[in-house]
Amino acid sequence: MNMSERRVVITGIGVISPLGNTKDEFWKNILAGKSGIRRIQSMDVTNYDCKIAGEVVDFDPAPFFNNHKEARRADRYFQLAMAAAKMAAKDSGLNPDALDPHRVGVMVGSGIGGLRTLETQYEILLNKGPGRVSPFLIPMMISNIASGMIAGEFGYMGPNMAIVTACATSNNNIGEAWRIIKFGDADCMICGGSEASITPSGLAGFGNMKALSMRNDEPERASRPFDKDRDGFVMGEGAGVMVIEELEHAKKRGAQIYCELTGYGATADAYHLTSPHPEGLGAARCMEMAMRHARVNPTDVDYINAHATSTPVGDVCELRAIKRTFGDHAKKGVLVSSTKSMTGHLLGAAGGIELAASVLAIRDQIAPPTINVENQDPECDLDVVPNAARPAKIDVALSNSFGFGGHNAAVLVSKFVD
Repeated sequence: MNMSERRVVITGIGVISPLGNTKDEFWKNILAGKSGIRRIQSMDVTNYDCKIAGEVVDFDPAPFFNNHKEARRADRYFQLAMAAAKMAAKDSGLNPDALDPHRVGVMVGSGIGGLRTLETQYEILLNKGPGRVSPFLIPMMISNIASGMIAGEFGYMGPNMAIVTACATSNNNIGEAWRIIKFGDADCMICGGSEASITPSGLAGFGNMKALSMRNDEPERASRPFDKDRDGFVMGEGAGVMVIEELEHAKKRGAQIYCELTGYGATADAYHLTSPHPEGLGAARCMEMAMRHARVNPTDVDYINAHATSTPVGDVCELRAIKRTFGDHAKKGVLVSSTKSMTGHLLGAAGGIELAASVLAIRDQIAPPTINVENQDPECDLDVVPNAARPAKIDVALSNSFGFGGHNAAVLVSKFVD
């Protein structure tokens, strides 16, 4: 079987998010149009201009680790990643004892990595000296440790890496895992992303860039993609992890199949440090590449989970890219929504939970809403599924993620037909 003939399906989903710590709770709240944005509780935000975020609450990492010491030692981003990976594996019914460990790999990335650990240990360095810095600082902080330790937990010795492309991280990890299976170097991959950067330096850094919403008095209404009054994104945290498999491998073990992962695109804007190309050229080519790999036409795409972070520039640039790519179908046939209106922007984990939403949209034939669209921007003049989920025929869905540095990544999923 050559590369193009190997079909890849999604068989497991794990989600930790501001809207719930299971995929079912997350999806229920998405469809209800519930906001997970609130005043930050994990740190004192008195001196910060932005005081709101999409935090993960009521999360206990201990059940996902072998002992309390191991759980306590792990950076929060790694805790979230391990939890989502174990949930995805359980959802998929993976049994390590029944699999060839050399044919199963892991690619779970993080845009920033262990920022909380870095801050904590740097404070110890300054106040108590180098001798008091934890010997676990480096392995707790680095962005690849989740992939390495998830593999170690299950004993999977296949391809293992962590791509770091800022807010495109999850989609790049999922897409390149798809390539690995297509190429024949693995039969199953655990892939996605995790982020936990609601920390003093994370909040200050994004805040001083003037990238964040300052709607502190109305947290639930702060993330408002496509709305004329949007004033910046809202930080979020969490993890989204998928189990993807070669079709025959999944069928042989009797796995459930959510949908087929059919296309992936990755491009660069080569334009600016943080701003997208004003005409969305890189994003357009990215979506075109995903469709070309999937062998679908623009008119075949029913739903797009947009990157749309609720920034004045970014939302418009993405919709320009969609119009460039889909032509008349952009206005007449495709639904475009941003679940970041409810979760905030999970940075390197965004693509993971947004692909989960896209997959579940196909399963349940319903489009997630964009909430807080009270005065839709005339430049965002597509059907953005405003304010309420909508039953719809969704056989093909596209999930976009774009990151600082001009990274663009799109993943395309299709209803499974044997």
